[in-house]
Amino acid sequence: MRSVLGLTALWLVFGGMHIGLATCRVRDGLVSRLGERGFLALFSLIAAVSFSVLVHYYTLHRFDGPPGLALGTVPALRWTLMAVVVAGIVLIAASLVVYPRLPMAVFNETVRAPRGIERVTRHASFVGLALLGAAHALLATRLVGTVLMGGLTVFAIAGAWHQDRKLLRQRGEPYAAYLEATSTVPFGAIVAGRQRLAWQELPVGALALGVVVAVLLRTVHGSIFAHGGAWVIAAVLGAAALGGVQSARRVRRRPLPSDGSLDSGSSSRSAGSCSGQLGVRSVASGTGLTRPIGREGADGV
Repeated sequence: MRSVLGLTALWLVFGGMHIGLATCRVRDGLVSRLGERGFLALFSLIAAVSFSVLVHYYTLHRFDGPPGLALGTVPALRWTLMAVVVAGIVLIAASLVVYPRLPMAVFNETVRAPRGIERVTRHASFVGLALLGAAHALLATRLVGTVLMGGLTVFAIAGAWHQDRKLLRQRGEPYAAYLEATSTVPFGAIVAGRQRLAWQELPVGALALGVVVAVLLRTVHGSIFAHGGAWVIAAVLGAAALGGVQSARRVRRRPLPSDGSLDSGSSSRSAGSCSGQLGVRSVASGTGLTRPIGREGADGV
């Protein structure tokens, strides 16, 4: 059980640091001392180091301790859970493509009407990770594997919830309208009648690539955590870095409003705080951004 307890402790450190640093009081204090880019560098460094230690620790102990649920021994459950894994990877692949234009993307401080995969779920990355983790937690043959993937599931769910609360405080009405028009649970907003599925907007190439990646990962499944987890660490940190670079490039290319008015991101930035909701509301009212993103707005027409 020592390996299970050790991995649990590392998850608590990673999750606590990752979410704790993003809370308004902590973030505002660090930004005031380090600046926005300095805070981002510190946050990225801590996240990268704590994640790397977590993965490496698992690779050293993944065959230790008591057995897991091992539901893969039941044929019907095995194929069902594997389908859930594929769905999770497909959502993650789609999220990497659309990430730079999402309202929660690093450096992106605007909120626009949901489009494409956002109509299905506004948190494709977190939901994909949750599906991937939950299925693997049930398939794991050792308890330490269940803890690793169960921790990933909890982290993804908590991350989506925390991110929504933070952005709602930062951006006020524009993000409240975005929340109203979308859902975290896949197809939730569509079933509720707040959204429609626009097939032509979906990133078909990314979805297909996700299926291909899932098949390739299955063929090398036994060696994914080889070399101390180097492949997993490199893939996750590389994808995170790529998303940040793409988001920064998109922001630099975005033209300023022709009338010189501020968007919701500019107002949030001028407030200088996570709690700058009043500034967001007042500027958004002047630019028409407080119009609810209902069915017409969500459809982009």
